Amino acid sequence: MNKRDLDRCLTDMQAGDNGAFARLYEATVRGLYAFLYAYYADRADTEDAVHCVYVKVKTNCLQYRPGTDARAWMLQIAKNHALNELSRRKRESPLEAAAQLRSYDRPLQGTAFDALNTLRDAERETVILHVLWGYKHREIADMKKIPLGTVTARYKKAIAKMREYIEKEEGHA
Repeated sequence: MNKRDLDRCLTDMQAGDNGAFARLYEATVRGLYAFLYAYYADRADTEDAVHCVYVKVKTNCLQYRPGTDARAWMLQIAKNHALNELSRRKRESPLEAAAQLRSYDRPLQGTAFDALNTLRDAERETVILHVLWGYKHREIADMKKIPLGTVTARYKKAIAKMREYIEKEEGHA
């Protein structure tokens, strides 16, 4: 797909055309994967990053300026995502990393996802943004235009609810 076609896909996406997103994905996924693999050098991490980047492209398509280089715009999103993710990983304390590994050691069988689904929408969104996307509470507060204390309280309450749900489920196992 040439530059003009990619530009057209993004402008169509801005107008709400989901078919344009599918066309953009099909035309760029291999190149985006190869680009991100250079950062991660791991197949699973690269696939996760590709997914995250396409979500960001879809949610931020209104920020794209028609007539500019769509491929460069997407690759900048990909580069920023990769650098932020790798930086976040370096900042993680060994205790946080160990806690994450412990949670992966036991079979989840959907329990974590079930627990996530017990949350209110705002709580679920906060947990996903913080845990899965790696946003800091301050960044979430800025993004959602709510006080930092609200984000922190919402996150703590959500984690407590999830922990309670998981412990209850493990007690029944």
